[in-house]
Parts: sequence; structure tokens; C-alpha cells
Amino acid sequence: MFSRLKEDIACVFERDPAAQSVLEILTTYPGVHAVLIHRVSHFCWNAGFKWLARFIAHIGRWLTGIEIHPGAVIGRRFFIDHGMGVVIGETAVIGDDCTLYHGVTLGGTTWNKGKRHPTLRNGVVVGAGAKVLGPIEIGEGARVGSNSVVLKPVPAGATVVGIPGHVIGSSTESAKTDRDQIADKIGFAAYGTTADMPDPVAYAINRMLDHINALDKQIETMQKALDDEGINCAKTPICTLDGCEIEDSYAKKRQS
Repeated sequence: MFSRLKEDIACVFERDPAAQSVLEILTTYPGVHAVLIHRVSHFCWNAGFKWLARFIAHIGRWLTGIEIHPGAVIGRRFFIDHGMGVVIGETAVIGDDCTLYHGVTLGGTTWNKGKRHPTLRNGVVVGAGAKVLGPIEIGEGARVGSNSVVLKPVPAGATVVGIPGHVIGSSTESAKTDRDQIADKIGFAAYGTTADMPDPVAYAINRMLDHINALDKQIETMQKALDDEGINCAKTPICTLDGCEIEDSYAKKRQS
């Protein structure tokens, strides 16, 4: 019991830079309180004291604003940050080292008995306001973006965003380098060019940058082939973002 509590406190220090002291965590963190209360209610649930387990969970919801069904299975070092509005259903299974933010729902999509809530593997992070619904599996180390609605399984290590949620694929390091170079060339530097937390708009822009980079390479190859054949092909400089080279070229044409 005390070893679990030490782990819970340590994981708060790891994942919340606002945490100042052990006393602060024990007295002012509703996510920690909710997990501690759930362990008591879950013990009663497994022991057959169903009403008592539900009543303890109800008290926990009233105190913390976090609703965890006593039947839910929760692993070690589970952290709920802020926590208000979090709902975890009866048949939900949460692995070790998972993190949920406020407004997250691990809910069901049917009124039938049996497994109807999600399973989160180790290391999953679910952003604020996200809804993960149905007996689906979120793979180890996956990330669910804020306000996403996830209805299908998510592979390990993937990031899912949007309504309905869709997986954002990760690029190779070489592709990222090329993308960054072309982004610098046209003066674009969005947060979506990194894999920290991509969104659909940034994802579309990244695909456009990849396309532009491929076109540049193809043009360079064609230019080299023409030069090798002795064909004189004028090279037009690519204009900069401020348009200075364009203005200069127009000025030269008007002077001539």
C-alpha cells in the first residue's frame, strides 16, 4: 500500500512541473485522491461488497469530480492531471504509467453486459476532453490528442487526433530533415512540423512540404540531365518570402 503511494507521488513529480512538495500532492491533488479511493472501492468490489464499493466510489466522485467505476482495473503509477470531469467505465482496463487529463471519458458504446470499455496499454497519454469509446485497445505508448473521439483501436506508439479520431503516421528522420529544410526555404515553421502533437491542418501542410521537396529534387535531376546533354537551360532563382528578387526582376525587365 505505502509502496504504491510512493510511486503515485513520484509519478506526479515526474509529470507535473507545478508540483512543489509531497504535502501539496497529498492534500491538493484530486487525481491522487481519486486513485487512492478507487483502490479501496475496487478491493470491496472484488470482495463481493458491490453496494459498498459503489458508495465509496460515489463519495470519491463527490470529493474529486472524478468518476471511476469500482470495477475498472487500473495499473501502477496512474496519474490524472487536474481531473475534473474524468469518467472511467466499469470494464475499462488501464495499464502502468498512463496519464489522463481533465474531461477524459473512457466510455462504452452499448448497453449490453460484458467488455464494453477501452483498454489502455502501458504508457498511454490521453489529452484533455478526449473520448475513447467502446471495447477498443489503445496500444502501448500511444497518444490521444485533446478533444479527440476515438472509436477504433490505436496501434502502439501512434498519435490519434480528430473527430472521429484518425492515426497520424510518424515520418522518418531523413524525411523530417528534408521537410525542415523546405519549410525554412519558404519561411514556414509550424509546431506541426514536429511529432510532439500534430493536428490535421499541420499534417496536411507537412504533406505539402514533402511534395514540394520531392518536386525540387526532381527538377534538380532534370536540370542536371539537361546540362549533361549540353542543353542550355536558363536557371530562374527561387524568390524569397519577402518578394525582393521578384521586384528586382520586374525592375530589370522594365529598364530593358
